[in-house]
Amino acid sequence: MPSRKRIDWPAVATALAAQISHTKLHPTAMLRALAEHRRAQRRGGRPSRWAVAFSGGADSLALLLILWAEGPGRWGRDFVVLHYNHRLRGRTSAADARFCGGICRSLGLRCVLGTWRAAHKGASEAEARTARHAFFAREMKRYGCRLLWLAHQQDDIAETMLMRLARGSGTAGLAAPRPVQATGDGRLHLRPLLTLKKSQIVSALGKAGAEWREDASNVGQDFFRNRVRLRVVPAWHKAAARDAIGGAALARALLEEDDTALEAWLDRLAPLKRGMLDLHVLADAPRAVARRALHRWFLAVRPQTDLSRQGFELLLEAVIRGTATRFSLGRSGFAVIRNGKLAFRKV
Repeated sequence: MPSRKRIDWPAVATALAAQISHTKLHPTAMLRALAEHRRAQRRGGRPSRWAVAFSGGADSLALLLILWAEGPGRWGRDFVVLHYNHRLRGRTSAADARFCGGICRSLGLRCVLGTWRAAHKGASEAEARTARHAFFAREMKRYGCRLLWLAHQQDDIAETMLMRLARGSGTAGLAAPRPVQATGDGRLHLRPLLTLKKSQIVSALGKAGAEWREDASNVGQDFFRNRVRLRVVPAWHKAAARDAIGGAALARALLEEDDTALEAWLDRLAPLKRGMLDLHVLADAPRAVARRALHRWFLAVRPQTDLSRQGFELLLEAVIRGTATRFSLGRSGFAVIRNGKLAFRKV
């Protein structure tokens, strides 16, 4: 927890950037950010603001300080810093917000504080994340931000991969968190710290003279991620007798390459037209491509259904065979295959 000593945050930012400059951040994220910045400049208008998610923890603090220190001559300092108070830790949560606001004032940055009014005891990690990202989206729109910087690092990759393996995710899920992620509403999430481990970030912050907030709930056993972080990852790393976290980061990057290739293959086939899936163009495609096509079809027609994973696999088999089928999707209607086309029919 932070002490009461006064910290010269601009000096700390400069010292940190001397250890972790922009050249050590993920190149894909940084190149995309610079491309967006230059595109705005070429249009002759003011470059769009950048939004930075800031919890007050070590990772998000390091990201904010590096972006601020490297800003002059590169991308400026027109940041909107977003802090969300989940109100799940009482006074400690409020202290986190004050800490973040104080740093932003020292750096001359606008800090927007959000509060989860619907917070409740026993709230899940997923609920908190949904509320937080709704706040991010709302404030980004308000301040005209297209890019949101997030502070995920390599330890987060390992944790996410192990969690998603447990539920049987494919390449799309295992390739998260990605350095560049497009949202459905035209925003971009950038994660430049994916080249760094948590230990590297904490060490550099300490040498720079920084202090940060520690979330006591991170050492509890209530959440799946915490159990993976505290129990599984250390045992996995020890059993591997090598850099397992770095290996997970490399695997994530390779999985993203495969996922991107499969998506491009499906784009070229273009089987989805006017809400119907043309099964003829999928006839010689691998099962992985057909699976993605079916997922896209569901996203396009959006039937209200509680179709199970087993049910999805059964429908996928019908799609691959291409035989006439009337498959129940629950009360909303049916998936109907006729004349080599998959369509949705309401009840």
